[in-house]
Amino acid sequence: MVQVRELAPGNLSEFIKFPYKFYKNDPLWVPPLLAERKAFFNPAENPFFQHARVRYFMAYNDGKPAGRVAGILNEAHNGFHGEKVYFFGFFECENDLPSAAALMEKVETAAKEEKMEILRGPANFSTNDEVGFLLEGFEYPPVIMMTYNPPYYNELMEKLGFSKAKDLFAYITDEENRPPERMVRVAQKVKEKEEVRVRNLRMKNFADEVKIVKAIYNQAWEKNWGFVPMTDAEFENAAQKMKPLVDPDLVFIAEVDGVPVGFSLTLPDINQVLIRLKGRLLPFGFLKLWWHTKVKRKITTGRTITMGIIPEYRKRGIDNVLTTDTYFIGVKKGYTTGEMSWVLEDNYMMNRIAEVWGAKLYKKYRIWEKGL
Repeated sequence: MVQVRELAPGNLSEFIKFPYKFYKNDPLWVPPLLAERKAFFNPAENPFFQHARVRYFMAYNDGKPAGRVAGILNEAHNGFHGEKVYFFGFFECENDLPSAAALMEKVETAAKEEKMEILRGPANFSTNDEVGFLLEGFEYPPVIMMTYNPPYYNELMEKLGFSKAKDLFAYITDEENRPPERMVRVAQKVKEKEEVRVRNLRMKNFADEVKIVKAIYNQAWEKNWGFVPMTDAEFENAAQKMKPLVDPDLVFIAEVDGVPVGFSLTLPDINQVLIRLKGRLLPFGFLKLWWHTKVKRKITTGRTITMGIIPEYRKRGIDNVLTTDTYFIGVKKGYTTGEMSWVLEDNYMMNRIAEVWGAKLYKKYRIWEKGL
């Protein structure tokens, strides 16, 4: 017998901790830090809640926890895109259609109560966070801020009447999938022809640098499917969370005549350490984190999490300059693998650049939707 219970926003301990038990025997799942998750779901600490309302549901099969899901009304998204979309996120469920159906029925009901027209997800909470169900590439562990799930989630969505909204691509670079020499030469010519100066992030002026990156980000991504401009509070919050992880040598700002026109952000894959911590920093977690990141240099993978060029400077090869510099500086610093993610399936320019540049498409993610 399946029952679904709605949880109060201030009583989410069971909701937050469910994945730790659900994935306990999966060697590829990376447990997030519990303290970080608690802050993420706390409206007092996450500015996303300033323009969104969230409801949380847990499913129980014969009295035992069987799954969870959140229903999300993101007013910023609907206002920006002129849509009536209700999102679902944080979906985790046993391979049991009745449990999944009971969970999604609650979300559909919540969406209809808000007079929404489309149910879409997963988005945890938005496209500025983690999105999509892993569709291909299950043999690889997830990198920082990318989702992971059992393959049957996509089958459940189909059985529940959902269809594909959009696929997202992830590319890998390594010794076998590296930039061809001609692309390196092209990057150097672009620097000379376009008079592009590429510099690293200045950590001493972090607050000012964040403002520069935010201005480029909101211009560069404005026309992308699903994009929602981040508020000042959201961008500052994200920047402060990333600051301890940032390797300034892997953050580049491109300037023309002293004016910032593009940037790329690559983060060390902290998941390579988190997988060892079991979600806890204490009592010895902090020491382990320091040991593996600073002493033993266990992190050998970086994820290029975002790259953007303002519209008037696109198609000039500046993206190739940023990508090439990232690759060679990363190799010099001991990174052996890089992931470029995520890229929309119909972002033909970026996908073409990745392919020509030598990267390999190795993972796909899917966002699902259903008309109400």
